[in-house]
Amino acid sequence: MEKQVRRPPRGTRKRDVPLTEAGIYAAALRLIDADGVEALTMRKLATELDANPMSLYHHVPNKEAVLRGVTRMVGARFRTVTLEDAPWQERIRLLATDFRTLAHRHPELMVYSFSHQPDFIQSDDPFWTALTAIVEAAGVPRSEVSEIAALMVAVVIGVLAAELNGSLHQWSTLKPPGFHDGEDGDGADSADTAPEGPDQDHMFRLVMDTLIMGLERRLTGDRDGRDAGL
Repeated sequence: MEKQVRRPPRGTRKRDVPLTEAGIYAAALRLIDADGVEALTMRKLATELDANPMSLYHHVPNKEAVLRGVTRMVGARFRTVTLEDAPWQERIRLLATDFRTLAHRHPELMVYSFSHQPDFIQSDDPFWTALTAIVEAAGVPRSEVSEIAALMVAVVIGVLAAELNGSLHQWSTLKPPGFHDGEDGDGADSADTAPEGPDQDHMFRLVMDTLIMGLERRLTGDRDGRDAGL
């Protein structure tokens, strides 16, 4: 009679490939994309990696460290087209759109990062590096670049967070008190009064238009003020 070979339980046998931080973060991202941040546990992560749960702690101390590592990994992957000769308005619009694309690629992680990780954007991240370069190219004094860039990030992230969790869609269907369909020339079937609300791409373009116009006016006001002082 042929003797059956008993295999060790899953997660206890020796892995063919050693564990690495990069491999742990990549596996964690797959689980987060599939089930969300709350569902991620060190045990589930070990199962995904076919590893002993205790072996993970040689590389990462806890779930929070895993989430920080995953966020940094995703942030480092951010890429945008560099249009050095294009107007700063076009460059900043493209940058924000590419960041939005990244957020929609990993919505569960990004919503968590927006609300739980104030340091998820670092000074050497591709997104921040590109943004500050564009803001400075627009004519913002170097001493104010970080402040202006931070405010723009705060607005974009706020909009994306509301977009990803459904709040923006809900708010966009609310009407002002006393508003009735047909006012201002809008019919009941117009896009502005449709029950499903405005298109989210349109909403994002609107917020970028508002940001850009605000910065344009600030820059124009600064120049006018300097000219008046001459």
